[in-house]
Amino acid sequence: MNDLLIRFFLIALAPLIGGLINGLERIIRARMQRRVGPPLLQPFYDFLKLAGKRQMIVHSAHAFLGIMHFISLWIAVAILLLGGDLILVIFLHLLSTALLIMAGFSTRSIFSHLGASRMAVSVLAYEPVLIVIAVTVFMLTGSFTAASVYSYPEPLLFKMPLAFIALLLILPVKLKKSPFDVAEAHQEITGGVDIEFSGLFYESVFTAKWLDTVFCYTLVYLFAANNVWLGITLISFVFLYLNALDNSTARVNYRQMLRFSLAVAFSIAFINLILVVIP
Repeated sequence: MNDLLIRFFLIALAPLIGGLINGLERIIRARMQRRVGPPLLQPFYDFLKLAGKRQMIVHSAHAFLGIMHFISLWIAVAILLLGGDLILVIFLHLLSTALLIMAGFSTRSIFSHLGASRMAVSVLAYEPVLIVIAVTVFMLTGSFTAASVYSYPEPLLFKMPLAFIALLLILPVKLKKSPFDVAEAHQEITGGVDIEFSGLFYESVFTAKWLDTVFCYTLVYLFAANNVWLGITLISFVFLYLNALDNSTARVNYRQMLRFSLAVAFSIAFINLILVVIP
């Protein structure tokens, strides 16, 4: 009962947790650049500032797609934390991204179109790896549910080390971190699909990024199964890895990103699947 309450608590606070992680990332980035940087709560100050901005709507469908992107992503996070079906979670996550891509293509902005195109390529880079990881989980536990992972007697990390490495390789793509932040690329396309959102509707896209962070770290936690301390260690390690990578690498183009993800990350995940299938 207490475990269920904790999960509902985490679901309700997922955007806040994601915002705090974002604030910590900004501080680390500033320290690596020898700057003082913003306070930990700066993402929430930005959120409140955006709430006071005048609403500028390109058209109602564009605003609606932005809000549905946020809602569908929150539902995906909730199902994952409650131990639901991993295939359903991956589908909802894909749906959430597809809604944002549609919003990007629904405007007349060339930057928005470029961002939507690059986001679609990013989906091709990381979704096949997530599916292979889910299939590997099924072959190991006999179920596609995250609950079967939480109750598995030993950490999946020991049975799926290559799948974990594959996940590490695609997380920068999913979270738009350098060197794979081609979908956002502020210096090139000024944020991509975000550019035509404003006010409250931009907040939905802005906060969805925090939910995406929680979603990815929950995937990392799955590799610890029911070992809480190992889960905390893995999340801490991945946090440091992502920030070190994000602040020390140059952006690649989308062809290099796709080639790397499919040739390296997908291959590694698939090898782990074969090793699990073969007795």
